[in-house]
Amino acid sequence: MAWEFSTDPEFQEKLDWIQQFCEERVEPLHHIFPHAVRLPDPVVRAYVRDLQQDVKDQGLWALFLDEELGGPGFGQLKLGLVNEILGRYPAAPQLFGAAAPDTGNMEILAAYGTDEQKKRWLEPLLNQEMFSAYSMTEPQGGSDPRLFKTVAVRDGDEWVINGEKWFTSAGRVADLLFVMCTNGIFIVPRTTEGVEIMPEPRNHNHIIYRDVRIPLDHLLGPEDGAHILAQRRLGGGRIHHAMRTIAQCTLAFDMMCERALSRESHGAIIAEHQMVQEKIAESYAKLRMLRLLVLETAWKIDQTSAQDCRTDIGVVKFTMSRVLREISFDSLQIHGSLGTTDLTPLQDMYAVAPTMGLADGADEVHKATVARRVLREYEPHEGNFPREFLPYKKEQAWKKMEPIFEAKPELAEAAERWKAYREKRGR
Repeated sequence: MAWEFSTDPEFQEKLDWIQQFCEERVEPLHHIFPHAVRLPDPVVRAYVRDLQQDVKDQGLWALFLDEELGGPGFGQLKLGLVNEILGRYPAAPQLFGAAAPDTGNMEILAAYGTDEQKKRWLEPLLNQEMFSAYSMTEPQGGSDPRLFKTVAVRDGDEWVINGEKWFTSAGRVADLLFVMCTNGIFIVPRTTEGVEIMPEPRNHNHIIYRDVRIPLDHLLGPEDGAHILAQRRLGGGRIHHAMRTIAQCTLAFDMMCERALSRESHGAIIAEHQMVQEKIAESYAKLRMLRLLVLETAWKIDQTSAQDCRTDIGVVKFTMSRVLREISFDSLQIHGSLGTTDLTPLQDMYAVAPTMGLADGADEVHKATVARRVLREYEPHEGNFPREFLPYKKEQAWKKMEPIFEAKPELAEAAERWKAYREKRGR
């Protein structure tokens, strides 16, 4: 029976190295040089490259890629355990070459790109000489591809893209835009004529593509293959997000417990107040359940595929945002007025939870999809009452026991006596 909840010692050494590296090198860098990977200062960039070389020497660079795509081939379970550490430190994903949205874009580029496309775009993205964004959702239809209107029309040796995209995260600072059209995914350099980035929102950009002309070889994968590529991109990505969310939940929970033991109110340490204890107990239970759910889903993907685990991935997707919202809110409450300021990470955690509930599709859509997929495994009962209707179960039980009663008359007599006794009592 294989039912393991342990990490093999060799990989645990890797996790220990990542933890120590993040504590001693990554976290200080983030507080002194926020967004260090993108800073133009050559001195800072040289230091960042040194850190990234340490990561590469450990075989931990671009760890989201499968082995056949040029990565370490960790699989989702190991990758999940790594992201559980990285997610606690804002700068860590980029220093490990594993930051969204580049990860998903690089994954589909590695899987579906031509050799020439990989050389032109994948290698610079892996080396962080270029950065990318994923331009998918639209103002009139959100993330529902059936409502998309952005289209690429072939004109001679070019594609001409027209449409409007909403919430393209980091589009303003991207070198490449992976644009999901009704007839495929196209790679568009941000500086291409006709790409208009609206002033607001600042971080998740509103982009208009107006007669944007790109060469034919900028189509990624097959024409009309956008849905297949998008599912490949989003499936594993949700597990990465979930494990990083668990890291944030753990950080909020650790802060909650520390604060509860440090503050006094109404004559006692607040950890002794039952309402605080309730928040701690409930948060602990939510955190442990979410972690096991995500790790089991990651394990299932490794055993089968992301496509086969769509139901579990959907459950993970809509559960993680709720757990982050609830745990960060409880931690914020226990911190009192301090929790409402920007002097701790709690306000940001609580603020980002609704975004997580909408990114990659609204949670409500995933809930409906999960419900439909789960219901496929069931059939309606016959008649007016469910299969577990007790009078039915008793009738079936007598039929199943008939051969035994024939072989054991004394047992049949005992059953009849017990039946008579129950009927006499009105049961």
